[in-house]
Amino acid sequence: MNADEEQWAVLMRAATAGDETAYRDFLKAVTPAIRGLARRNLARYGLSAGDAEDVVQDTLLAIHLKRQTWDSDRPIGPWISAIARNKFIDQMRRRGHRIQVRIEDMAEILAAEEQPAGLDGHDITRMLENLNEKQRNVVRALAVEGASVRQTAERLNMTEGAIRVTLHRAVKALSAIYRESDK
Repeated sequence: MNADEEQWAVLMRAATAGDETAYRDFLKAVTPAIRGLARRNLARYGLSAGDAEDVVQDTLLAIHLKRQTWDSDRPIGPWISAIARNKFIDQMRRRGHRIQVRIEDMAEILAAEEQPAGLDGHDITRMLENLNEKQRNVVRALAVEGASVRQTAERLNMTEGAIRVTLHRAVKALSAIYRESDK
């Protein structure tokens, strides 16, 4: 976490404890960073920096409305960046632009949580047996073997899009299976 993010976290912790001045200072401190992020994103798509203010205001409003969702034990920068990115995408959708985000670009943001202590290789194998063969092969390649989406697509003779869809469906099925086994 850089120095700015540390300051933001301190201010946000104080704000969540009821310090209105700290909250106002937090919003003032993060606004330039959000504005810069919005301008860079808009510039990548050849749009004017003037549209950045809409993204900034939407982001600040979302931060205000979702401030209770920030986990104070985690870095605040990625939380703010995710909200800003979503508001930028919303702005682009309103303009009729479709944004494709490569899953590889999200790897750092969507880092896997640590495995619960009770989940071992046997449990994983047993859970994977509940998936159809295609889902099982995709999950095994991506999650167990650590292959990339592209490598998995080539190996299984599928498109990268089909790999992502299959992975999404498999994760959804595994989640339901895990919830059931937890009861």
